[in-house]
Amino acid sequence: MARLFYEGGPLFMGILTLVFFVLIIQTVITWMQSDRKNRFDTNCSLIRGIGLFGLIFGILGQLIGLYEAFEAIQQIGDISPALVAGGLKISMITTLYGFVIFLIAQLIWLVFQYTKKEVA
Repeated sequence: MARLFYEGGPLFMGILTLVFFVLIIQTVITWMQSDRKNRFDTNCSLIRGIGLFGLIFGILGQLIGLYEAFEAIQQIGDISPALVAGGLKISMITTLYGFVIFLIAQLIWLVFQYTKKEVA
């Protein structure tokens, strides 16, 4: 796991991990304030927004990584296809992590929406 963290780039992976922790904290806050209707809806929307931010930030990390890789390929010239495939694989780590954060946020949102309808 630590290897993936460093391969994905400590800056982007660190920020995505921070986003994940914020998602968990916001989930706990939403759960604790579930008795307040107006606060609950706002917090549920915030959970979805945090997940979407994680996804978009992961994609941004991939795009920046791809740009830097293509710039290096342009300077070097002729490189092997295996090296390009390895670089593409590494560039997808941040996108995958962001997508996992997004999926977790969506699942949390769905659970809260289901429980909200039961309480109402």
